Amino acid sequence: MTPSDESLRILEMVESGQISAEEGSRLFEALRENVQRTKMDTPPTPRSIRVRVTDLSTHRYKMNVTIPIGLLNVGIKLGARFVPRGSNVAAEQLLRSIDSGVTGRVFEMQDLEEGERIEIFVE
Repeated sequence: MTPSDESLRILEMVESGQISAEEGSRLFEALRENVQRTKMDTPPTPRSIRVRVTDLSTHRYKMNVTIPIGLLNVGIKLGARFVPRGSNVAAEQLLRSIDSGVTGRVFEMQDLEEGERIEIFVE
């Protein structure tokens, strides 16, 4: 039952005399508090992934790209063609982070051979 359905039911109960207007008012207040508490308990849904590659010697970004969550699975499938077998740990970690509602940096790696730091953020 949605909050608007519950509100309508409270009004109908007041109209039919099942409860007083004062009792209806208390029910509306409890309903409002419940809706606010539910909104606060629900973490924001991640909407994008940001991939940032930084040059370790100059500390400048080589790449800083934002990808909508909706394109993530497509990107992982395409990227899997270029990644050696068995090294899909980062993709699995990223998907678990998104599913759990985590935001912020979820992956960081330094490639000393290439002189780069790779970071992935869920936003």
